[in-house]
Amino acid sequence: MNDLKNENFEKKMITPEGLKKYEDELNFLKVEARANVAEKIKEAREQGDLSENAEYDAAKDEQRDIESRITELENILKNVEVVDKSDFKRGTIGIGSKVLLFDKNTKEEIEYNIVGATEADSLNGKISNESPLGQCLIGKKKGDLIEFVVGNNKIKYDVLKVN
Repeated sequence: MNDLKNENFEKKMITPEGLKKYEDELNFLKVEARANVAEKIKEAREQGDLSENAEYDAAKDEQRDIESRITELENILKNVEVVDKSDFKRGTIGIGSKVLLFDKNTKEEIEYNIVGATEADSLNGKISNESPLGQCLIGKKKGDLIEFVVGNNKIKYDVLKVN
């Protein structure tokens, strides 16, 4: 009856490298970070009155942040589908591809890694397959022209290289 898509259940694409990164972080938080913060809380309790104990408050805040991130990571990992790079033809852009583009407006070369939405980090050259540029790039090959509009600007890229 409800036509709205519930994004909590929508599978997000992720690269094998992204999956490993999230699994490693989750393992670290569950094993090492939990143990470290538990020790901090224990030490703070041993100092006596908890009502005026800044170390105790800080440790409890850290514990809350760790548990929140664990929940976030578990939800991400429950709703991902790992990309099988063999699904893409050699030389064709897909999730997990590294592409070198030539910006026809600025006359500069730009390199991007195409990743799933949960891995996107534009400051480090990782763009989502769901972004406007990512959507335009999927399925393209070396030599193709990419055009899309952002605001009032028409962006044009030549695909120079696909790894």
